[in-house]
Amino acid sequence: MTIGELAVRHDVTLEPDPQRVIVKLFVPGEDAVMARTRASGLVERITALDDDAAARLLDEVMHGFGSRHHELADTFRHHFDLVRHRVSPVRELPPTMRTLIGAFFSHEYAVEAAALCNPSMVAHPDQSGLADGQLRAAISLRQIGEGHLSSIGFAAAVLGPGGDLTLAPRPGPLTVGTRVSPVHRRDLLAAGLNEEAYDDEVSATVLGLLPERFDDQQFEQTLARIPSDLLHRATAQRTVEQLRRTIADSYSVVFPDDVPLSRRVLWPNNPSESNGMEDARFVRVAGDDGEASYRATYTAYDGRQIASRMLDSADLTRFEVTPMRGPGARNKGVALFPRTIEGRHVALCRSDGETLGLTVLDGDNRWGEPVPLLRPGRTWSLIQVGNCGSPLETDAGWLVLTHGVGPMRQYAIGAILLDLHRPERVIAELPGVLLAPAAGDRDGYVPNVVYSCGGLMHQGTLWMPYGASDARVGFATVGVAGLLDAMRES
Repeated sequence: MTIGELAVRHDVTLEPDPQRVIVKLFVPGEDAVMARTRASGLVERITALDDDAAARLLDEVMHGFGSRHHELADTFRHHFDLVRHRVSPVRELPPTMRTLIGAFFSHEYAVEAAALCNPSMVAHPDQSGLADGQLRAAISLRQIGEGHLSSIGFAAAVLGPGGDLTLAPRPGPLTVGTRVSPVHRRDLLAAGLNEEAYDDEVSATVLGLLPERFDDQQFEQTLARIPSDLLHRATAQRTVEQLRRTIADSYSVVFPDDVPLSRRVLWPNNPSESNGMEDARFVRVAGDDGEASYRATYTAYDGRQIASRMLDSADLTRFEVTPMRGPGARNKGVALFPRTIEGRHVALCRSDGETLGLTVLDGDNRWGEPVPLLRPGRTWSLIQVGNCGSPLETDAGWLVLTHGVGPMRQYAIGAILLDLHRPERVIAELPGVLLAPAAGDRDGYVPNVVYSCGGLMHQGTLWMPYGASDARVGFATVGVAGLLDAMRES
C-alpha cells in the first residue's frame, strides 16, 4: 500500500450556500468616496411617509425577509439606534417608523457566497440520541463572502458506525449572537501593554488599581480614578487610548440556547478583525479541574495586519475572545495542544511564516520563542510547512497533521509524530503525502489546495475534514494504526 492510498476520500461534501445570510448595517454613501453619507436625506424621505404607508411598507419587508432571519425586527430597531442621530432631536417617532428606518439601514450579506473552506472537527457538546458506534461532531468552517470577508460558521455530522458519515442539514436563519461585556483578566491586559511597550506611570497605576478580574464598567471606573497630575503628563492620553484599545481586543458573544450550532456565526466584532476571522482551529481541552471545554485559535485581519486570537467556550454557546501575545503567536497557524504537558500550556505555530514550531506559554501569558519542529525540505513542501490543526494524542505520541506548499503553490497534507512527554522532539514522519489535490479538488476559489484546520479520532479512525481549493469541504479518513505504521523514525 502506498502512502497516497492510506487516506480514503468520502463522497459527502459541504457546499457553500448563498442562501445563508445575515443582516448588516448599511449606510448609503459610505462605500463611495464622498465627503458625507446620504443618510440624513434618506431619513427625511422615510419620515415624510404617512403612518399607514409606513406600516404597509414595514409589513411588506417583514413578510419578504422575516423568515430568513432570527428576530429581524430587533435587528432593525438596533440599526435605527445606530443612526438615530440623523433624526431631528425634536421629533418623537412612533415605533413603526423607527423600525422602518432600521430596515432601510440594513442589508443582507451572504456569509459563504464566495467560498467555504478550512474546517476543523471536534466532538459535539450534545451526544444524545446516538446509536452504538456513533459520535456527533461539531465542524467549524471558514466562510467567505463579498469582499473576501471571512467569518466562522458551523455544521454538525454524525460519524459511524464504521465509515459512515452523515451531515446534519443546515436550514433556518443565521444569527451573529449578542456581544456582551467579557470578564477581563488583569494579567492579559498587562501582557498586551508589554507587547506594545506601554510601561509608564499611567499604565502602572491602572494595573495597580484593577482587580484580577473585571468588566468593562469596572475598567472605565478605574480610568476615572487616575490621579489628575498623571493625566496632565504629555503621554498620558496616548496611554489611556492604548489601554482602551487593548481592552477592546477582548469581548464575549453569546447565542440563544434554542439556536442550533449550524445557525451560529462568529462575525468580526472589533477593529483588529474587521476584514476577517480566518482558519479557526478548534480543540476540546481537558482542564486541570477535569472539566472539558472548547478552545480555538484563529487569525484576525484588519486589512493590513494579522494577529492571533483565542476563542474559549464551555459549550459553543458563549464564546470568550482574547488576544494571544508573544513571539510564538506571531503570524498564522497557532494550534493548541488538547491538554497541558507536565504543567505547560503548549501550542504549535508558524511564527516565521514557513517553519512548523512549538511554543510554550510563560508566566506573563506570552507565547515564547518557538522551537523548530519541521522545516521546508520535501519536494512537496519547499515553500512552507505548518500544521493542519491541534495535535491528536495516541499511545505512540502526538499525531500532527501538517501542510506543505510546493510547486504552483499546491497545498498537500502530511503527518509527523511528537514525543508525548517532550513534544519539542519529532520522533517520526510520514515519508510522503497523506492527501494531495485530486482531480475533484483542484478547481475553485483558490486552486490546487487541500487544507484542514483539525481532525478527530473515533474508534481507531482519523477523520479529516478538508477544504478543497477554498470551494467546498470534503472528508477523508485514515486508520490511525496504519498511519502510524507508515511513519518512519526521524
